[in-house]
Amino acid sequence: QLQLVESGGGLVQPGGSLRLSCAASGFTLRYYAIGWFRQAPGKEREGVSCLSSSGVRTDYADSVKGRFTISRDNAKNTMYLQMTSLTPEDTAVYYCAAANLLDWNACTVEDGRTYDYWGQGTQVTVSS
Repeated sequence: QLQLVESGGGLVQPGGSLRLSCAASGFTLRYYAIGWFRQAPGKEREGVSCLSSSGVRTDYADSVKGRFTISRDNAKNTMYLQMTSLTPEDTAVYYCAAANLLDWNACTVEDGRTYDYWGQGTQVTVSS
C-alpha cells in the first residue's frame, strides 16, 4: 500500500519549535519531489515548502522563509519539516506530499495538484 504517514504535530507556545516527520511506505521517496502544505480553519490550502528529488531545488512560502526547513532522509524513506519561531499564524493542519516529476530538479509550492501522494495531516497549534 502506497502511503505517507505523518507525525510530530502538537501544541507549542509562540516562539517554540516543532519537527514534523512523514514516512513513506510502498514507494521510494528519493525519486519524488516532496512538499509540505497546510490548511488553517476557514482558509484555503497553502503551500509551505518543497524539495526536489535531486535535492538541488528548495522553495518556501514567504511567510515561513528563514523559520522552516524542509529535508529528507533517503535511508529512512522519510521527509521532515523543521519549524522554528512559531507564531499563532502557523496554526493549521499540515500535510506532506510526494510528486513523481520528470524533472528531478523541480518542485513547487504553488500547485498541490502536482502531487501524487498525500499524508493524512497532522495538527499544529501555536498558542500560549
